[in-house]
Amino acid sequence: MPVQDSVFFDTNVLIYQFDKTAPRKQKRAVELIEQYGFDGKAMISTQVAQEFMNVALKGFAIKLSPAELELVIDDLLKPLCAHSPNFDSYKRALKLCASNSINFYDALIVQAALDCGCVKLYSEDMQDGQQFDSLTIVNPFV
Repeated sequence: MPVQDSVFFDTNVLIYQFDKTAPRKQKRAVELIEQYGFDGKAMISTQVAQEFMNVALKGFAIKLSPAELELVIDDLLKPLCAHSPNFDSYKRALKLCASNSINFYDALIVQAALDCGCVKLYSEDMQDGQQFDSLTIVNPFV
């Protein structure tokens, strides 16, 4: 059942909070995390955590060290992480792929948000306004 204010963050929201090369997106990402992230209304999946850690170690203009990333894990990722996929969620994600023309990794994120009962999925990688049952995709960077 959806929780009225619960939201799910795609990986790009977490990445942009560290991206000094895109100050407008960084500001918006920080606002979202401050608005939802510290009161239990924001969620991520293990997939989002893994994607973030990979980019933080390799893709940031100023990469995080493993020690810095450990702090981010404890302070940000762990408190937000509310979903670990299982084979049933993989099957539901496959159905989303087939019925909505989205790629499998995006379907995994959508399915995780649905499983968590979120009403919004903040992502710039999917179509703004697209609906999946009670879940709405919102591109916070437009």
